[in-house]
Amino acid sequence: MPRTMPSDALDAADRSLIERLRDGIAITEAPFAALSATLGLTEDEITARLARLREIGAITRFGPFLDAAAMGGACCLCAMAVPPGRLEAVVTLVNARPEVVHNHHRNHRLNLWFVLACERPGDIAAAARAIGEKTGLEVLLFPKEEDFSRGTGERHDH
Repeated sequence: MPRTMPSDALDAADRSLIERLRDGIAITEAPFAALSATLGLTEDEITARLARLREIGAITRFGPFLDAAAMGGACCLCAMAVPPGRLEAVVTLVNARPEVVHNHHRNHRLNLWFVLACERPGDIAAAARAIGEKTGLEVLLFPKEEDFSRGTGERHDH
């Protein structure tokens, strides 16, 4: 369930590391070597920090971001209005679907948001329908209309 991290949980080096990782890293034999030089941390320190950041929940995963649409598939942002007493059970059902990339709880009528990523665009509706049937709740679909590249503001229409 959602948790709030203490304001002092991340130091300046943690914040710098997270910010640099958002921009991506090269897939090389030593992927943290370039980061090491710019952040002033050893590669072992970077690895240890990543493990700690994951343990405390500051990051939920560390891995590649694959553009499903560029590979012929599709992604879709989805939302559900889940009764508060059912939130944990519904999150478990949603997370059981292999198409669910990640999800977020929000303090809003639409309190569960998640992303579906499928190999074929037509599979989005089927996955959403299956989640709706399993939970007994409506799944709202918010398909991406355009991308804005982080940092550049560059638009990509879909």
